[in-house]
Amino acid sequence: MEYSHSDAEMIKQPIGYWSWAAYDAVVNRTRGALAELGATQPQWWVLAQLGRAEEPRSRADVSAVLRGYLDTGQEALDAEIDATVRRGWVTESAGGRVDLTPEGRAFFDRLAARQDELWAERHAGISDDEYLTTMKVLQRFIRNTGGRAWHH
Repeated sequence: MEYSHSDAEMIKQPIGYWSWAAYDAVVNRTRGALAELGATQPQWWVLAQLGRAEEPRSRADVSAVLRGYLDTGQEALDAEIDATVRRGWVTESAGGRVDLTPEGRAFFDRLAARQDELWAERHAGISDDEYLTTMKVLQRFIRNTGGRAWHH
């Protein structure tokens, strides 16, 4: 692999820029790939919360998880859940429990397979040890700057 800078130059590069550039590249690639299948990233997050659950979940439980991704208020979270209901992927009971419809399950499976492909694409040429080191270093940067990071 050829890098943009020598090691001596790289050590002086700003983490803020490179972490943003990585975020931008990954998010844009992911959103584009999901859009090709007809979903937005927040819709994927809703479907993933339900597709990986053992039973229907409350709207509040799904919203609590999504809040960590979206860093937004309840109104925006409800709009994302409502979008999946309108698309016929999610059904909601009178008690506020949400679950995948059969169509939603099939669509979740397609999106999950695409996410697996994207994972492999992002991790090409990167060992588990390199990835683990990167994640730990990024967490230290976050802690060192008084930031917060949500994880699942």
